[in-house]
Amino acid sequence: MSVPGTKTGRVGQALLALASLGVLLLTAWAIMGPRSPDTVVPGAVAASPQEPQSTSKIGPSGLPVPRFVSLKNDNTNVRRGPSSDHGVLYVYQRKGTPVEIVAEFEHWRRIRDSAGAEGWVYKSLLSGTRTILIAPWKTDIVVELRRRPQATAALVARLEPGVQGEVESCNGVWCAISAGGYDGFVSQNMLFGVYPGETFGD
Repeated sequence: MSVPGTKTGRVGQALLALASLGVLLLTAWAIMGPRSPDTVVPGAVAASPQEPQSTSKIGPSGLPVPRFVSLKNDNTNVRRGPSSDHGVLYVYQRKGTPVEIVAEFEHWRRIRDSAGAEGWVYKSLLSGTRTILIAPWKTDIVVELRRRPQATAALVARLEPGVQGEVESCNGVWCAISAGGYDGFVSQNMLFGVYPGETFGD
């Protein structure tokens, strides 16, 4: 004997179960679903703009890219593209300014400066001499030049941001530099013109 309403009751229970499952799935999607590329995940740390964004590779010249070089002359034209037919974007007016080569094309080099500006320069206008700028991203500090590569070493001078100098060597933590008429050691992370952790020289 059939009981009136039993089949209908079972259908209703099934629909209710499906609806509950749908709510659970939507909740899980909202929590675990894909994030947009600009979503900030709590606890995530962005890469420092001072750090190389990728490992270097060998360019067409046979030298690493990226790498730091310096301007060989005053009044260096920076162009929109890798030929003299391209317009001049701006002109550097200081010999020895450190720049980073980020790309190569035939006899042209794409460079980036301490402000992040990029453009193309003919390779003969660049020098392999390593130079630095003192903390160009800072405006309200002075950087201490020490007699030895130690934070407790005797103070030689205090250098303002933007001071230009030559770098002789780096051990990954300290660099031996000449700047502002003084010689000494500066914390490597206070320099534009060398990579964090880079070692070279004596």
